[in-house]
Amino acid sequence: MKKSIINSEIFKVMEEWAPKDFAYDWDNVGLQMGSFNKSVKKIMITLDVLESVADEAIEKEVDLIIAHHPLLFKPVKRLNTDQSKGRTIQKLLQHHISVYASHTNLDIATGGINDILCDYLGIQNRKILIKTHSEKLFKVIVYVPNTHIENVREALSNAGAGHIGDYSHCTFQSEGQGTFKPLEGTNPHIGIQNKLEYVNEHKIETIVQERKLNDVLDAAIQAHPYEEVAYDVYPVNNEGQAYGIGRIGSLNKEMTLQSLAEKVKKDFNIPHVRVTGDLTKKINKAAILGGSGEKYIYQAKQMGADVYITGDMTFHNAQDAWEMGLSVIDAGHYIEKVMKQATKQYLDQKLPNENLEIIVSETKTEPFQFI
Repeated sequence: MKKSIINSEIFKVMEEWAPKDFAYDWDNVGLQMGSFNKSVKKIMITLDVLESVADEAIEKEVDLIIAHHPLLFKPVKRLNTDQSKGRTIQKLLQHHISVYASHTNLDIATGGINDILCDYLGIQNRKILIKTHSEKLFKVIVYVPNTHIENVREALSNAGAGHIGDYSHCTFQSEGQGTFKPLEGTNPHIGIQNKLEYVNEHKIETIVQERKLNDVLDAAIQAHPYEEVAYDVYPVNNEGQAYGIGRIGSLNKEMTLQSLAEKVKKDFNIPHVRVTGDLTKKINKAAILGGSGEKYIYQAKQMGADVYITGDMTFHNAQDAWEMGLSVIDAGHYIEKVMKQATKQYLDQKLPNENLEIIVSETKTEPFQFI
């Protein structure tokens, strides 16, 4: 039987997908309440943490809730248990239920919410709609005796070094001779104390993303035979992978705005959308942004979108889009519910632990009714 897992291990897996530093600085992601060291047997995935969701978690004996929208978004000045928010927090604390949020970092992440939305609609050849940042890159150089070249190179690659585009294990090797003198108190892998040693070595060079740098260095040190590993780390000006909010791409096939609106309703299982523009207009290129995306209508238009699919479109922004010739499908904020099943599938794959159960919340948190 496998050992039980703790919150921090689950958070680490989530942040491999959606690193916390991807989030906007106004956002509040990560642990919302609970302990990093709490043992977990059951996780529940939800879009929102409302009182009804807390009740469901209590009934189902959940240990950890993973949500998209943070429970604690603004600073808490008082906990009034006569109000829903206060009761929600009280119930979660009383039943030792931890809460973790992955919000704008999951929107931005590759394979995150906006890519999931594209998958549902068959949007291909995707590009980022609004770039937020590019990951910093570092050159890592490790000096390795010839006997351990393969071990160290493989360790570097397995830890995430050497990824360039769609290629992995990218390194450069050059041969040379290293020197060192083991001093008193050392236990050298090669050589003897107080004698200068000459060793045939290779210099392995590779590129590393900033967020993987510490893991890569740890892996190199673990695989290296020497007590003291010689390595260099340099920042480089190469632009790393770009990340950002929203996506834009082409549909599988041309369709009318009317047909696409119907497809959005069907694929996201929603009863209603609001649409601007000529319903007979031919649509080839679509931009999409889960959540509230109304302030990005100009970027969608500039990038050549025929239609912009988002939520929470207000009257005047919809009017502006209409006048500039950009059709809009306001599918509502709740389409982000696609994260629930996707997060379960991701964690099931990454955490195949027989002592861990992962479920999707069945509580509806959409506040609107359509009549």
